[in-house]
Amino acid sequence: MEPLRIATAQFEHYNGQKAHNLAIIRRMAAQAAQKGADVIAFHECSIPGYTHARNLSREQMLAIAERIPDGESIQTLTDIAREHQIVILVGLFEKDEQDRLFKAQVCVGENGLIAKYRKLHPFINPHLLPGDQYVVFEIKGWKCGILICYDNNIIENVRATKLLGADIIFMPHVTMCTPSTRPGAGFVDPALWENREHDPTSLRLEFDGMKGRAWLMKWLPARAYDNAVYVVFSNPIGMDDDQLKNGCSMILDPFGDVLAECRNLGNDIAMATCTPEKLTMAGGHRYLKARRPDLYRDILGQDHQPEQKVVWLNPEIDPSA
Repeated sequence: MEPLRIATAQFEHYNGQKAHNLAIIRRMAAQAAQKGADVIAFHECSIPGYTHARNLSREQMLAIAERIPDGESIQTLTDIAREHQIVILVGLFEKDEQDRLFKAQVCVGENGLIAKYRKLHPFINPHLLPGDQYVVFEIKGWKCGILICYDNNIIENVRATKLLGADIIFMPHVTMCTPSTRPGAGFVDPALWENREHDPTSLRLEFDGMKGRAWLMKWLPARAYDNAVYVVFSNPIGMDDDQLKNGCSMILDPFGDVLAECRNLGNDIAMATCTPEKLTMAGGHRYLKARRPDLYRDILGQDHQPEQKVVWLNPEIDPSA
């Protein structure tokens, strides 16, 4: 495999304004291509926006969802990929031929759709159905997978994607800066975002502390390290409906080290080169070979009833508090 140059992006999306968000995606894809990127990855639901969907009816969800690959956004992404000779990963709501709704992340190249992944653990809207399979595909000879946001909290999903052959896992998110039972979690005051040019320090302290980056760095490097994979983390920055997000998009190598990270308090791109040598040099490669599935095959496969709770969706929690 030849080295692969990947860009990860962060931007402030506009709720329900797909044309506006696609215009931002077009500009950022062009910028990444000019800098030599082979691939650019955007966050979860970067085309329609995300958190506002928690208040949408089924009819409203169907109105903003699209068919894949025949929807308008996929055609636009194909045009962008062809014009700038870059592969694009981006998120949207999908409706199938039976009008079932899913949260999807797509990979699009100059010839159209390369891969589609449906989120396994959706929660933002009750009408979304969970996906039922992992996806592994190729970009320029590299085996790649996708896991969306909450999917990455279940470590079996990451390991399964690796065992299916993925050397790069794209992890699009809309995360951080929300309440949780963990110490230090909580919303960030939108007023800090509005005042970021005059007082960037106060905003950065919130974004980098336990509400944001400090929490992310507890677990994200471990996903890369334990599985000897490159991780491409993408997350929005700015207002997501009534919640403020901190960006922090980054690329980590199989050692769990951060290769590149978005640090601007606004739209930004970070780029890194993935080299195949690290895949086998990393400790996770040796640990995977040392596994003893005979010990835990039945344990991992025992009956279990999934239960998914998201604390910040509690209606008693006020985002402006």
